[in-house]
Amino acid sequence: MPLTEDVRAYIERHRGEFVAALKEWLAIPSISADPARADDVRRSAEWLAAHLRATGFPTVEIWPTGDTFPATQKDGAFPATQAGGAPAVFAEWPAADPDALVVLVYGHHDVQPADPVELWETHPFTPVERDGRILGRGASDDKGQVLFHTLGVRAGLAASGATAPPVTLRLLIEGEEESGSPHFGALLRAHRDRLACDVAVISDTTMWSADTPSMCVGMRGLTDCQIDVYGPDADLHSGSFGGAVPNPAHALAALLAGLHDADGRIAVPGFYDDVVEITPEERDLIAKLPFDEAAWLRTARSTAAAGEAGHTTLERVWVRPTAEVNGMWSGHTGAGTKTIVPRSAHAKVSFRLVPDQEPARIQELVRRYVAAATPPGLRATVTFAGPGVRPCASDLGSPAVRAARSAMRRAFGTEVLFTREGGSGPEAEIADVLGAPLVFVAVGLDEDRIHSPNEKVDVALLLKGAESVAYLWTELAAVLRRGAGTAP
Repeated sequence: MPLTEDVRAYIERHRGEFVAALKEWLAIPSISADPARADDVRRSAEWLAAHLRATGFPTVEIWPTGDTFPATQKDGAFPATQAGGAPAVFAEWPAADPDALVVLVYGHHDVQPADPVELWETHPFTPVERDGRILGRGASDDKGQVLFHTLGVRAGLAASGATAPPVTLRLLIEGEEESGSPHFGALLRAHRDRLACDVAVISDTTMWSADTPSMCVGMRGLTDCQIDVYGPDADLHSGSFGGAVPNPAHALAALLAGLHDADGRIAVPGFYDDVVEITPEERDLIAKLPFDEAAWLRTARSTAAAGEAGHTTLERVWVRPTAEVNGMWSGHTGAGTKTIVPRSAHAKVSFRLVPDQEPARIQELVRRYVAAATPPGLRATVTFAGPGVRPCASDLGSPAVRAARSAMRRAFGTEVLFTREGGSGPEAEIADVLGAPLVFVAVGLDEDRIHSPNEKVDVALLLKGAESVAYLWTELAAVLRRGAGTAP
């Protein structure tokens, strides 16, 4: 097993070149949501591919996405257009033992738009180091957290004197995560054999704080829709028809109000049928976190907490499902008055899901609820944005989670707690398509301002991330046997 001192010494010696490399990568504005930046997203993939080869990965490929391009593009220039989607980067470093555990690392190299640029203290794509932090779009989400893997694998090899890692390492770094990963599922299925693994390590989440290291053990799913309620064929004079014909705005308001009962539970029949309750152990671990609700409310710009009765604020945003009205409109919304019965009313609603809720099942339940809540004389439609995102969770007692927690504890020198994330991502699809358990090893912080102006990352935490994964590969090899997913 690598010596802690040797790994740390190697990482500290190579801090400067690691920071220089990260700043070089951050200077590429790989904004996948902006079609005008397609060439930059491609340059970002090519930069990463070159860096992985220099790190020592013997196999590095750029994988196009969508239907426009062939299945893989090896070691060459990416096509000049990108209509099929943004490129992903695949790399593999086989262990010396052909029966060694196979680990897949997932992250992404695309970034959020920098708007509003005028609120940045520095240029978003001219990264600078200030007070031990790197400022720049993508510093934390997710280029910094991808790059610490390259430093970590080199540190582990240097400490052990080996020429190959103790597990076969495979990396899949996608280029469309910030655009909803529209081609990611198809990419996983197309390359299922190349991506086959025993464990998938996710480095695209956050810790509780710099002083309280933690592992994410779950992310919520998501499905969202627009509800449209239609009544008369045209707006009607409220003096002549009001109170005598059904009003779409009234009906929609009642429908939305009926989404929750008096205890804050979602009142859609069947909504909780598949919800997996958290264990008492995890509830105790959540309670151990140094949560300051008053400070959290200040961050939320709110004066009171609310939600499902019987659950704490952290439980509400991590392990309980939600129904949120995101927007609503109907009739006259301009200046002055217009006394009408509006012809239609509309709302956008999103649902965060927890294990084992399936988006398709929730969509059907919502459609039934809306149909039952629509009065005679009105017509309602429910249009979902897509198939939705499934929730995911790690088994707290699994050997893989224990190994990752041990590796992080060695790096940070203190107890590692567990958290979840209220947001959603493509991680569940990795588990579904590849049939591999998920382990989250990440060192970002909520205060890193991801998706906001002045995104930053703490260099010291990135180095701790590198140290954690340097230990992780040996820890995993020690507790898991090839293909079994259980302790030997």
